[in-house]
Amino acid sequence: MGASAPQRRAELVERFRELKDCRRCALAATRTNVVFGAGNADADLMFVGEAPGFHEDRQGRPFVGAAGKLLDKLLAEVGLDRERDTFIANVLKCRPPNNRDPLPEEIEACKPFLLEQVRLIEPRVICTLGRFATTCISGRPEGITKLRGRPMAVEVAGLPVTVYPIYHPAAGLRSGAMLTRLREDFQRLPELLAAARPTAVSGPAAGPSEAGTESAPAAPEPAQLGLFG
Repeated sequence: MGASAPQRRAELVERFRELKDCRRCALAATRTNVVFGAGNADADLMFVGEAPGFHEDRQGRPFVGAAGKLLDKLLAEVGLDRERDTFIANVLKCRPPNNRDPLPEEIEACKPFLLEQVRLIEPRVICTLGRFATTCISGRPEGITKLRGRPMAVEVAGLPVTVYPIYHPAAGLRSGAMLTRLREDFQRLPELLAAARPTAVSGPAAGPSEAGTESAPAAPEPAQLGLFG
């Protein structure tokens, strides 16, 4: 912590430019677009999901399908707005074929970029959506059912943050009971955001990024860069 918001945003934009032609894993051969993330680059609240789906892969934006619409609705119910109040990213930046679970080598290839996003955005609360995001960010071995709705102070990318595991919004589309639990968990977000950044933390669960990326040739600025407020 120390760089100004404009400086951190500029670095985030540069990371996007570096990542858009990534070839660090086999998903590069099957993706349509790298889905870097979107939202307010100075947000106190960051959501981390699992991986892009069909619509996200086509549009290059996170959470644009039915689960994304539910996410927007749940945020609005607690007075929050996706573009103004959050930054949304995924553990994987490319869609796995047929929306299968991420493979360990894919997570390891992508994880440094996620940690770099955390370092640059400097969120105070990271809301992890589902099992893979929770394990990746918290380093905890327990499943999402046990950890769901339990805020924990964790060092992520060198920052003390409150990690708040909840179910993925897609679960709320399949079950009324899951939707009720999601609503309950979203109701706690304003309280968590009002609290100070934690000082006593466990970890580090995830160290700062040491990712290297291939240099991409100069190209016109992609429209996706406008996603970072």
